[in-house]
Amino acid sequence: MIMKTDSRQGLVQDILVGIVGAFIGGFVLDFFNIPGGQVISGININSFGTALLGAVILIAIGKAIR
Repeated sequence: MIMKTDSRQGLVQDILVGIVGAFIGGFVLDFFNIPGGQVISGININSFGTALLGAVILIAIGKAIR
């Protein structure tokens, strides 16, 4: 919904974007030495924000390629 691709994606693609986005978000936070990038565990606001950041980056890259 943030990147305006909600109607084009199905459930499986939403799940995959969230999982891959979590990894990308963790790498980005770790790259910029932002605390919490590598020690996120469990379901909390920090892990949600990290996954959201990574998913937005992933979708933006996908839009740029298309």
